[in-house]
Amino acid sequence: MARRERGLSASAADGGGGKAAELKEKLRGLVKAILEDDDYTTRHAEDAIATLSTLRDLKRASPSSFYDFSFPVPPEFRCPISTELMTDPVILATGQTYDRAYIQRWLDEGHRTCPQTQQVLSHTNLTPNYLVRDMIAQWCKEHAIEMPKPVQDINQVVSNADRDHLDSLLHKLSLSVSDQKEAARELRLLTKRMPSFRTLFGESVDVIPQLLSPLSPNTAHVHPDLHEDLITTILNLSIQDDNKKVFGEDPTVIALLIDALKSGTIQTRSNAAAAIFTLSALDSNKHIIGKSGAIKHLLDLLEEGQPLAVKDAASAIFNLCLVHENKGRTVREGAVRVILKKIMDHILVDELLAILALLSSHPKAIEEMGDLGAVAFLLAIIREGTSERTKENCVAILYTICYGDRTKLKEVREEEKANGTLSKLARHGTSRAKRKANGILERLNRSPCLTHTA
Repeated sequence: MARRERGLSASAADGGGGKAAELKEKLRGLVKAILEDDDYTTRHAEDAIATLSTLRDLKRASPSSFYDFSFPVPPEFRCPISTELMTDPVILATGQTYDRAYIQRWLDEGHRTCPQTQQVLSHTNLTPNYLVRDMIAQWCKEHAIEMPKPVQDINQVVSNADRDHLDSLLHKLSLSVSDQKEAARELRLLTKRMPSFRTLFGESVDVIPQLLSPLSPNTAHVHPDLHEDLITTILNLSIQDDNKKVFGEDPTVIALLIDALKSGTIQTRSNAAAAIFTLSALDSNKHIIGKSGAIKHLLDLLEEGQPLAVKDAASAIFNLCLVHENKGRTVREGAVRVILKKIMDHILVDELLAILALLSSHPKAIEEMGDLGAVAFLLAIIREGTSERTKENCVAILYTICYGDRTKLKEVREEEKANGTLSKLARHGTSRAKRKANGILERLNRSPCLTHTA
């Protein structure tokens, strides 16, 4: 794996990285306009040149360039944990000095010893080391280096030791199966409990291919434990916002998640569904995942009804159906039948009704719901149910069905005459339920003689 650049501080590097990313995005748009539009103006070219110049200056001014090429940081100014220039030096009970963010993370992880001396701490109070801080400030001034700002969020603290540890674990994934299993298990645990560790996976394009190498299609057999740990690691990493776009646009990641949905253990399949749910938080990923064929396998998982997996599968399907084109895909894969069956079996009623409410805007879904007896069933839920959310989703679906297939009004009318179900909901339901119920009742009043026709 190519060695990642080591800067003066994680916080300084992160700040420069964010600015650089903005400039690169702006430059990408300008260059696209110049290349694709023959009538581009000179202003576009001037803006592109200015943006490129700013990027160059930012690179030259990067603290890491001073550290890497000109001014080695004095050892006494480096944090023993991060090995980087300290931004907020503090004294531990044993007298050793550390950068606050890194020693605080050490303590928050439950350690009660000094990382250097291994002495048991008499207390965990941290005392500012003003002398060392002033010396660092003076050193920065002498070398024309801007003093890096202290890290504000200790959950985002990343040290060179963390980077080295990740390199070591990724290397083990290329060794024997036992080494792979050991490394995958540790990666799963680290990416779950350390948000900062998740950020490392965006520092190099080599990391994700190395992480996934044991799952490559050329691998004849993957041990179930190894498979589960690596898929769960992807799930943990997908929580990081910066990773969502990277993973969603990587065909290998999506393909491996689909493979896991099809052939993994139930825990692996559940975690693959959860990863798809998390990645689908981005609208761009909803489109990509929808086109990948994942919906079919999510529905298969839902239909099987394993308690461990159905909620993850349902959550992923709901997210994907927030995009119109995925509603059609989901309906074509037989979702209406599967979902109605689960609701009738009293499984995840609220969650599945929410999906059905989304799908009810699709004409084929309305037709299938009518054919499968959904109207009478939905009316029964409204009549007998106690959940306001459930009733609201039911009447929303009924509203769409009645406006899409007027022959279903006969069933609604008969229910209304027998029990006054919608009238009661129009008086006592949520504001949305009242609107939908009143809408159906108004339609009934406008069609007093409507009868069912074949």
